[in-house]
Amino acid sequence: MGYNLLEALNVRVVGSGDRYLVLAHGSGTDQSVWQRILPLFTPSFRIILYDLVCAGSVNPDYFDFSRYTTLDPYVDDLLNILKALGVDRCAYVGHSVSAMIGILASIRRPQLFSKLILIGASPRFLNDKDYHGGFEQGEIEKVFSAMETNYEAWVNGFAPLAVGADVPTAVREFSRTLFNMRPDISLFVSRTVFNSDLRGVLGLVSVPCCVIQTARDVSVPASVAEYLRTHLGGRTTVEILRTEGHLPHLTAPALLAPVLRRALAR
Repeated sequence: MGYNLLEALNVRVVGSGDRYLVLAHGSGTDQSVWQRILPLFTPSFRIILYDLVCAGSVNPDYFDFSRYTTLDPYVDDLLNILKALGVDRCAYVGHSVSAMIGILASIRRPQLFSKLILIGASPRFLNDKDYHGGFEQGEIEKVFSAMETNYEAWVNGFAPLAVGADVPTAVREFSRTLFNMRPDISLFVSRTVFNSDLRGVLGLVSVPCCVIQTARDVSVPASVAEYLRTHLGGRTTVEILRTEGHLPHLTAPALLAPVLRRALAR
């Protein structure tokens, strides 16, 4: 690979519990997105944090455009991190694209994961026959065009929409991590994510799952949570948070934390 993965992806292990818990951020953020949740779980868990290779907090030279064309290399990174840390069993919390990365990792290594907690997860963002992903192809192409034409203007428009809830500090924080990303990497990753379709592998999941969805999310319709519940192969529950937006760990940590605790206790 040519570099130290743990250093490159800013891997940290914090907390004093006897169980491992992975907190994996979504695209457009980095591990700092968990800062409001982290202190509530460090007494009970050894928490593994890392940055996706596309995050603005990672040296962009590590992002290989010829390699990260699907979600599979991101799964490789996750599994290689856990292997390097000597982890043989963990619970996993993944937001957005990292929810899908966790699903794929659990299919490859089911014994490694005791539980998957999937926040704002979607196996496919594009609408299809008998499936409502939330977006038409033309809408997505307009998003890509806006990102390419004027990234700063796109971030300033997208961040408040994604945050949803009226939490200005969250909008500023999400904007900061979006601006930290190199625009060409951000666009490339967005294309990869929005063109992914993992519906066909959901039934291969055997690990118990908890899907956490806000009541209104501009990126993921509420029907997607129900789709995941009925199609994931493992025992699956759905929790709907009484808040808005795609980033409840930023906007509503007090609502999210007890749901996470409940899910981890099951």
